[in-house]
Amino acid sequence: MTVLLDPTSERSPTTRPRLSRPESLDGLTVGILDIAKPRGDVFLHCLGERLTERGVRVKHYAKPTNTRVAPLPLRQQIAAEVNLVIEGLSD
Repeated sequence: MTVLLDPTSERSPTTRPRLSRPESLDGLTVGILDIAKPRGDVFLHCLGERLTERGVRVKHYAKPTNTRVAPLPLRQQIAAEVNLVIEGLSD
């Protein structure tokens, strides 16, 4: 069981079972989420290129700001379009 802590003023932690990792990325679409940190887009673009070179389908997304959670419409779009997400952090 994994405990997820939300840094945006949660009152009690959420407990959820951890999802298993896919055995392979074959046939999956990977979402890459830029959280709007400086130069994060550069790193994530390179990562996307590497995955594409290996035959993985990649879709890029970006949060409007790093100071807030991704807007609900963006989260819904990502959930509908990809099988898993890579989110880049920096600092």
